[in-house]
Amino acid sequence: QVRMVESGGGLVQAGGSLRLSCAASGRTFSYYAMGWFRQAPGKEREFVAAISGGGGTTYYTDSVKGRFTISRDNAKSTLYLQMNSLKPEDTAVYYCGGSNKWYSVLLKDYNYWGQGTQVTVSS
Repeated sequence: QVRMVESGGGLVQAGGSLRLSCAASGRTFSYYAMGWFRQAPGKEREFVAAISGGGGTTYYTDSVKGRFTISRDNAKSTLYLQMNSLKPEDTAVYYCGGSNKWYSVLLKDYNYWGQGTQVTVSS
């Protein structure tokens, strides 16, 4: 069975940095797109960033462009999200998602989810 486990969340001051990791198992990691999504209290889960199976294509939501970087290490079956210049509005539970497609930015194409990791940015 597919399993994904996030780590790296925490409390940070505005302007700080965090690096999230997502360790995946249960299928051939390099075949499929991976993404980061987030959900703030009272809001729907939203797309943050996605990366293709091979890692050559990435896409970001406008609000994080230039601040966040998604990457993957297929040899380690691990997904990363480097978050710099964090803002209070980045506060949310961050989830890694696994798609059944080579590349997708659509929530509906993500079938597998981790348990989430809390990111809190204080002002």
